[in-house]
This record gives sequence, C-alpha cells and structure tokens, in this order.
Amino acid sequence: MSQTIAVIGGTGQLGSALAWRLAKAGHTVIIGSRAAESASARAAELGHGIVGMANADAAREGAIVLVTVPFSAQAATLAEIKPHVAGKIVVDTTVPLVPPKVMRVQLPEEGSAAACASKLLGEDVRLVAAFHNVAAHRLAEEGEVDCDILVFGDEKSARAEVVALADAVGLRGIHAGPLVNAAAAEAMTSLLIFINKNYKVDGAGIRITGELKPLD
Repeated sequence: MSQTIAVIGGTGQLGSALAWRLAKAGHTVIIGSRAAESASARAAELGHGIVGMANADAAREGAIVLVTVPFSAQAATLAEIKPHVAGKIVVDTTVPLVPPKVMRVQLPEEGSAAACASKLLGEDVRLVAAFHNVAAHRLAEEGEVDCDILVFGDEKSARAEVVALADAVGLRGIHAGPLVNAAAAEAMTSLLIFINKNYKVDGAGIRITGELKPLD
C-alpha cells in the first residue's frame, strides 16, 4: 500500500538512499532538510517524483516519518518535528557515533539513541528504531542489499509497518523486540565500521541465520 513518507535529513547519504528506494517502490516521498532549498535541489537530483521541503513541513505532510540525521543533530531535529508527528510512526535511524572514535561503542547515558528519541518525542508518537546496520552507499545502488534490518519498537503493529517498508526496498525486515533492544543494533554499527576498515569490506552488513517463520 502506497503511503506518504517523510525522510527527515533526506539530503544526507542514508536519507537520500532510503528516499530513492521508497519512491521506486511506489511510495510518495518527501525529503526534509533544515533548508527547504537544499531539500528541493536534492529531490530534483533523485527524481521519481520526490519533493523537498523544510523538516517541519515534511514531517507535517508525512504519514510515516523517517529520521536520518547524525546523533549530533538528533535532539535539535526531533524538537523541530515534534509538533507535527503526534500519532504517527516515527522511525529513528540514529546511531550514537562519537567522532573520531567511531569504531568504539559509545552509547549515551540514556542507554541508546532510541531511548533519547523516546524521551524527546514523548508518548504521543509510535516510535520505531531501524536501519542502523545497512551501508548507505549500498542502498544507493540498484539491486538487493545483503543485509537484514532489525526493527525495534514497543508496538508490534508499528514495527510491522516498518518491516514491510524494509522488505519493499529490497532488504529483509525482522522484528527484533521492544525499543530497549535497539541498543544492540546501535552498538553493532561501530563493530561493522571496525570490520569494514580492518578487513577491507565494502559495506559489511548482518544476516540472521535459520528459518524465520511468520509471526502469529
């Protein structure tokens, strides 16, 4: 089912790649940026009917809102969109990387970036965390990406919608439990960066082995 999806931070590498894939999958996609002009210019480059707006306007228009900004910009970005996301699924992709030591796990005092998002947005949103471990440059290429997407959230139905989005863009979404579990995927990102560098891997991802049967 086609939906209007707002990708906040959509001018960045991950946001642009997700926006492009979601639009190709038949969704109506809006990318947001701090400056509407930047969003519009990037949208024109991506094509597929994508449009650009300021972050707040994009969040207002989106039925589902993906937040794809660096950890350093998370708090300010969520404050900007908070008035426009009550009752909506908000997908936080934030990984708490702290440069320059991005190959070391450095989770925030709250326990995870997802916990930070929950604290900042409050109980009015259907918060889900996902897309932490996929290489953005791989998403920006044609074809399937060899990576599973772990999807976290306290509401099963909201998780299910994000699992379906992951599947639609050529990935495999997997229910991975409540929001508190997102700390595991966030930490894994630093491990993958370490593996990429030391083993000369061009975008390592994760795969869950075994036969996954449908959820009840």
